[in-house]
Amino acid sequence: MQPLPELDDFLLCKTPEEWIQAALDEPEILLIDHANCEKKAASTALRLMFRYPEHVDLQYKMSRLAREELRHFEQVFAIMQARSVVYQKLGPARYASALRSGVRTHEPATLVDILIIGAFIEARSCERFAALAPHLDETLNKFYCSLLKSEHRHFQDYLRLAMQYSEEPIVERISFFAEMEKTLILSSDTEFRFHSGLPQPKA
Repeated sequence: MQPLPELDDFLLCKTPEEWIQAALDEPEILLIDHANCEKKAASTALRLMFRYPEHVDLQYKMSRLAREELRHFEQVFAIMQARSVVYQKLGPARYASALRSGVRTHEPATLVDILIIGAFIEARSCERFAALAPHLDETLNKFYCSLLKSEHRHFQDYLRLAMQYSEEPIVERISFFAEMEKTLILSSDTEFRFHSGLPQPKA
């Protein structure tokens, strides 16, 4: 199996400072959407387990990942409760759905692409936790720093599985989604979300 790329090499751009400032300006939205992201990550892992029961390694990795993501949700939710942040429904960012638009429609390519997208979502989450942490209060700083190790491992797990189940090297598919991911991060979004792009200037 080919060596895994490092996270900093995997992502083609860093989170822009404009997004970090938007996150600091919208602390409640940040927490709410972070909670949503943790639930979605757990849901994605469970869907993969049901869709591909024949893949033993995937079953083990996704089961562990789903448990960890739900634990992270519980931790975010507890912080929200302590800060009297009302959990409300938010529309999703375009990020994940836009990445999924590039998924191939035949197996095992579909599975491989879904796993690569999972790696990008986890990698971007890890990068944003690290970028945000120095700007946050002590509680959130400590919490976001505590997430870095697990998010980095999830990124690696997704990539290892993609390499394992692909019938060919995945370098080209990584490059394809990397360019798409970079465009999403550096282009404007109408609403702030954890995986949104550049915030539009307020009128």
